[in-house]
Amino acid sequence: MATDSRDPTSRRLDSGIDVRAVYGPEDLETWDPQAKLGVPGGYPYTRGIYPTMYRGRPWTIRQYSGFGTAEATNERWKLLLAGGGTGLSCAFDLPTQMGYDSDHPRSAGEVGKVGVAIDSLDDMRLLLAGLPLDRVTTSMTINSTAAILLLLYQLVAEEQGVPASKLGGTIQNDILKEYVARGTYIYPPRPSMRLVTDIFSYCNEHLPAWNTISISGYHIREAGSTAVQEIAFTIANGIAYVEAALAAGLAVDDFAPRLSFFWNAHNNFFEEVAKFRAARRMWATIMTERFDAKDDKSKLLRFHTQTGGSTLTAQQPENNIVRVTLQSLAAVMGGTQSLHANGFDEALGLPTAKAATIALRTQQIVANESGVVDTADPLGGSYYVESLTDQIEAAAWTYLDKIDSMGGAVAAIEAGFMQDEIEQAAYAYAKSVDSGERLIVGVNGFIDDTPSQAEVFPIDPKLEGQQVARVARTRAERDQAAVDSALAAVRGAARGTANLLIPMKEALKARATLGEVSDVLRDEFGLYQPVR
Repeated sequence: MATDSRDPTSRRLDSGIDVRAVYGPEDLETWDPQAKLGVPGGYPYTRGIYPTMYRGRPWTIRQYSGFGTAEATNERWKLLLAGGGTGLSCAFDLPTQMGYDSDHPRSAGEVGKVGVAIDSLDDMRLLLAGLPLDRVTTSMTINSTAAILLLLYQLVAEEQGVPASKLGGTIQNDILKEYVARGTYIYPPRPSMRLVTDIFSYCNEHLPAWNTISISGYHIREAGSTAVQEIAFTIANGIAYVEAALAAGLAVDDFAPRLSFFWNAHNNFFEEVAKFRAARRMWATIMTERFDAKDDKSKLLRFHTQTGGSTLTAQQPENNIVRVTLQSLAAVMGGTQSLHANGFDEALGLPTAKAATIALRTQQIVANESGVVDTADPLGGSYYVESLTDQIEAAAWTYLDKIDSMGGAVAAIEAGFMQDEIEQAAYAYAKSVDSGERLIVGVNGFIDDTPSQAEVFPIDPKLEGQQVARVARTRAERDQAAVDSALAAVRGAARGTANLLIPMKEALKARATLGEVSDVLRDEFGLYQPVR
């Protein structure tokens, strides 16, 4: 929260909302508690999507991990599960995210650096070896190549004898925010939206328990947006996905119950709690009034939260343990369904095993020692929280009206509107830190020049060569004629209107690589060039 240097008694949130010194009944005097608040588990779900929230069981403790080879990530996952983790979350390296095999020239220097390298079915087998896929849910942070990774996951589960009905998890599959904030796009927005809706349709028929999309505000916030922009732009993208699915002939209540969201948690505790509550209420209203959803499950904004990576500091990195704890508590008080707590050393590199364990213990302490699981929406009725929830919601609706007037999220992205808004917010934030208006402990205040003793995660220089050799081995061992035939079927589907995932699965089963399948779609759909 920034302070106004002209008036030391004033407080203003980054979203432009003024915070008064005291809140009381007068702030809610025209407030209809039934319409605005309801009860936990009841429309409009401001107080949570389940009647008792965490009294039955806590949120899913889902620690994000992925680095180097499939074998190394598999070992880390087993460590986290043995330590009490209840869900898996996978990070992929940049080549995998961008649809390039590890031996592609553009992959040089990036293999296994920010996530695990997955080139083919052979790698996915190693990644999932010995994991109880019928009992653990897996979240995969993947967008442009989401269909490929989902199909590889399904193929390995089938080899292990796990029925599709038992497979639970989430693929991010949120391509629109890539154009807005993150940049790991391949194809232009409109053919990319076809892939998204093909996944909706495929999972509705073949993977009924899988969450088909995690509509992500996380990366929008990491790019520098305010809390209001995070929920407004994310919900606008969510509307676009629903509209695209309807245009593709799907019925809203056939796919909407499997939509999920992914939010960031930053340091302003009360703003974050209010943000989560406002987003939940907005989505319930949109699904009911705009899309005429009848199934209550279609109206639920189920969401995962990750603590704010961009808030972590390389200076005094141990301070990040406190930041992550505060952010985790805000997510829980806001009603998250699953949570990842960042490692304290992530401003230095990939999290070490020690940092990952501390992050896991942070969640376990919040769940078992803080008392926050004892009652649903413990901050409900707070004059400040309710007023702030209303103000954040109102500001987000203003953005949605603007985006609707532009023709929706895809048109707004193509015009660069969201990108420009985020850039302005990011600049204002950086300026406030540089000027000292905003104090960041250890960065521009309470500075300690003692060198940090934090361990930095080591990257094995031999890793890339090993992965390149594995890709070559896969190509040498497979039936190339079968691969060529299967890739031709993918090309034919891309030129027509058939669901792309059906021939893609057959190609991957024949051991076509991620890059080869992506190249076919690159040829047919073209490459996206950003507006600038």
